[in-house]
Amino acid sequence: MVNTNKEGIGELVVKGPNVMLEYFENKQETKKALVDGWFYTGDLAKIDDEGYIFICGRKKSVIVLKNGKNIYPEEMENLINRIEGVEESFVFGKQMSEDKNDIKIFAKLVYNEEIVEDAYKVKGKENIYKVINEKIKAINQSMPQYKAIKGIFLTQEPLIKTTTNKIKRQDNLEKIKKEGIL
Repeated sequence: MVNTNKEGIGELVVKGPNVMLEYFENKQETKKALVDGWFYTGDLAKIDDEGYIFICGRKKSVIVLKNGKNIYPEEMENLINRIEGVEESFVFGKQMSEDKNDIKIFAKLVYNEEIVEDAYKVKGKENIYKVINEKIKAINQSMPQYKAIKGIFLTQEPLIKTTTNKIKRQDNLEKIKKEGIL
């Protein structure tokens, strides 16, 4: 672990014969990722007292709040995705004023209408929004206040993903901007 913060979270680095030699035909990225034989994974993690490693998120997707606290979107998305009927989610920081550091946490949720209606015995988009928003409020109660999700946007359209099914964060942010959400 390198660059560990007060919470014990830092970038996971690894070394050994199992680590790649280089990125294919990309010397520039190789220089960034491999330093003195250590592979800088880009994963943020913490190690518990027993030596278990817990991945918190990706270094490039961290949201830094005005108070200096870090939000790991993947951690929040894992909680949101446990809501019955939510197929996937995308957590992002939304600038709330002219101050670039005035950021609040928002989430775009992709839901399955049939499953939500059946699970919660509700009909219609307004009632679906209400029931899912209540579930988000319950998640907020289980975490520190600075991590609270301040707003949600519901859709049935899948998020933009890579061929390996990972969320394309930048592409989804750009889409959200075009939709007028950001």
